[in-house]
Amino acid sequence: MIKRLIHIALLLFVMSACIRNKPEATTPPATEVATLPSPLTETQVPSPLPPTANPSSGPVSYGPDNFPANVDPLTAQQISNPTLLERRPLAVKVQIFPRGQRPPWGVSMADLVYDYYQNFGLTRFHTIFYGNDAEIVGPIRSARLLDIDLVYMHKSIFAFGSAEQRTYSRLFNKEFANRLVVEGYANCPPMCRVDPNGYNYLVANTSELSKYVTQKGVDNVRQNLNGMTFNAIIPPGGQQGQQLSIRYSISAYLRWDYDQASGRYLRFQDTQEAQDLQSEGYEALTDRLTGQQLTADNVVVLVVPHQYAFNSHPGPNEVVDILLSGSGPAYAFRDGQVFVATWNRAVQDAVLFLSLPDGTSYPFKPGNTWYQIVGQSSKIQNDVAGVWRFQFWIP
Repeated sequence: MIKRLIHIALLLFVMSACIRNKPEATTPPATEVATLPSPLTETQVPSPLPPTANPSSGPVSYGPDNFPANVDPLTAQQISNPTLLERRPLAVKVQIFPRGQRPPWGVSMADLVYDYYQNFGLTRFHTIFYGNDAEIVGPIRSARLLDIDLVYMHKSIFAFGSAEQRTYSRLFNKEFANRLVVEGYANCPPMCRVDPNGYNYLVANTSELSKYVTQKGVDNVRQNLNGMTFNAIIPPGGQQGQQLSIRYSISAYLRWDYDQASGRYLRFQDTQEAQDLQSEGYEALTDRLTGQQLTADNVVVLVVPHQYAFNSHPGPNEVVDILLSGSGPAYAFRDGQVFVATWNRAVQDAVLFLSLPDGTSYPFKPGNTWYQIVGQSSKIQNDVAGVWRFQFWIP
């Protein structure tokens, strides 16, 4: 339960030496502080659907439309409390750098996570909650230009911690500006400060976030989120895909390993600066809310054009625009296999979907999905069967 204790939060995030970003636009600090919830017990953590469906009920197959009222169109999972689906999705921007401030909170409860390059060699998460709520999500950090497209696509409410001034202005000049939530006076909940280990983190409660925007007059009702297709049966035509790694820079690199026992991919994250592949170091990336390693039923690598915006250039002050519009190559990992596919976003406010080479819709495995975005100039290697490596690059 969030306790309201009024004080002025003046502490700034302590950033590691490797992060020398241009100071971002800020908003007034919140005037209230949250207490941290206890970690979830194993029985409280949402369980994924099994790798195969119950034979007596037939295969789990939904989409791209006509989802039952109690089925989440972003995961194809039946929701025990269908009233959660009678609202907009809730998106929260979450940091994973600097390393010393990991692990993040609440990410494992998200339906979808977009992990992509922000600037100066680092990445950040755009997490989307719909079928589940998380009592605490964070640390919350600033937005980037791609977040505009993701808000359009999912018709979501978006909580973030300000932005570079030109990006901030672009966000608040959109028609969805009333669905944007940033830190301010007397808006705790839904956005509060917590201070473990001397760090002044900004966090959010997704249930409170939904209530907050509703009270402010936002049309927080169920939206058309059709588009994704799901099937528990593995489609034909896959290749071995037991592991994928993505290297964004010497600082930011990650790996997903397929776990046969659970039928899911396990997330590992960088532990040190690495000039080359041989010097990379990994550890399990966990959720501070649950204490468990982050996992995914689907991991999809989207190959998308990147360009420098506002006449910026590579370096600490760069602003990167990721052009997630139209279509492009994708590599979809599920059940230890990978499928070469095409990502599609023909309409601004439509959910992204995948298609196979024969033109049919790619069936996601029922469950959560992580999207990893790389640039068109990125190098893709598959030198060992089942092992895929993506080297991010912007020309």
